[in-house]
Amino acid sequence: MRRPVRAAEALLVAALLVAGAASAACGSRLPESDFERRGTAPATTGGAPVRVGIITSATSPVGGAAFTGPRDGAKAYFDRLNARGGLQGRRVEVRTCDDGGSGVGNNDCVRDLVEQDEVVALVATASLDYAGASRVSRARVPDIGGQPIGAAYDTYPHLYGIYGSLAPRNGKPGWDGKLYGGTEVYRYFKREQGARTAAVVSYNQAASAAYARLVTRGLKAEGYKVVTEQVDFALPNFRAAAADMKEQGADLVFDALDVHGNAQLCEAMDAVGAEVTAKVTHVQNWTSAVGDDYKDAPRCRNALWATGSSRNYEDTGHPAVREFRAAMDADAMDAGKGKALSQWQLEGWAAAMWFTDAATSCLRGDGDVTRACVDAFMNRNEPYSARGLLLPVTFEERAEPPGSRRTCVSVARWRDGKGWVTQGGDMTDNCFDVPQLAYQP
Repeated sequence: MRRPVRAAEALLVAALLVAGAASAACGSRLPESDFERRGTAPATTGGAPVRVGIITSATSPVGGAAFTGPRDGAKAYFDRLNARGGLQGRRVEVRTCDDGGSGVGNNDCVRDLVEQDEVVALVATASLDYAGASRVSRARVPDIGGQPIGAAYDTYPHLYGIYGSLAPRNGKPGWDGKLYGGTEVYRYFKREQGARTAAVVSYNQAASAAYARLVTRGLKAEGYKVVTEQVDFALPNFRAAAADMKEQGADLVFDALDVHGNAQLCEAMDAVGAEVTAKVTHVQNWTSAVGDDYKDAPRCRNALWATGSSRNYEDTGHPAVREFRAAMDADAMDAGKGKALSQWQLEGWAAAMWFTDAATSCLRGDGDVTRACVDAFMNRNEPYSARGLLLPVTFEERAEPPGSRRTCVSVARWRDGKGWVTQGGDMTDNCFDVPQLAYQP
């Protein structure tokens, strides 16, 4: 079983973010940890702390909650690790930095964490504009489990995205500037749900339209009839789009819209009576906030499906998920209020676990946790699954792009009263031999 190429998902996130942002805010340039209250003394006792950094666009043009999931999941993991004794008695010291969603802010965060604080590694990066990626790579600082919002994780060595990469990572994106994504999601709905007609909804905005074209290519490669609907970004007429989808008998709906646009589309679908097998969304929208976000569209809400490359955070029958949920639930109780759970939190938790496994390997014998040692662990060319939380991740650096691959996908469906319910059995069984399609990042 091979790990899927998820580079195409980066274009989707970029499309949503560009569509939702008119300009990039500056945000805070000081590490967030400088403003946080210091807690009680940690349970760890031996040796100097091991310092890691987390860069997040916590304040950005698309809202404060858009990027914080990976950071929150990683911090929860490190808090739990420290409470249990840390890394052989050494506390993991987490330095966080908000880049404000801008390239200037991102470079400032890289300078503060990599050059000033001299962190051993970056973990669970989630940046709207990862402008400092080349500086991280030149410093040979391993960046572990970051979200591929742009092309950085398919461009630079020493950067290890949460979904892996087959690209050479020689300073140019992908292969000669092209990235590749598979059609496994479309194959899944065709094989498992019998879907044949799919609607693709986008804004009349460049990034949104570009992603819609990529989705359309993938659907057509899998034999779907495709209905394209484009709405005005400033004054979208979702009702007209929904009515046309109903008229043309769409089984599935894919989109390149932001969360607000998705909610409006769902409301319009309910209003015109457009019933579909699945309204398919992506991992960034795989959250427990669906009930609130889609409160005015109950029929469409219960047709929401999400796809990704990590184990459903609702699968508490799995021991690694139970541990994640226990930590996140404890954090919510400490905060005195409920907090939305998300798949990105789980992936941030997995990223922190990944670093911890790398650091633990460095401490065997008389070794120490260094950038070079952690990087060597990451670059072993061995699949990593974070105790089953991730579909096995690889970094193969192939000279030529793949024409086709056996890829797998994690699938869940929203159900009121139950949350996200896993579909199709275990994610390691939802596997397909599919073509890989090229696109420009």
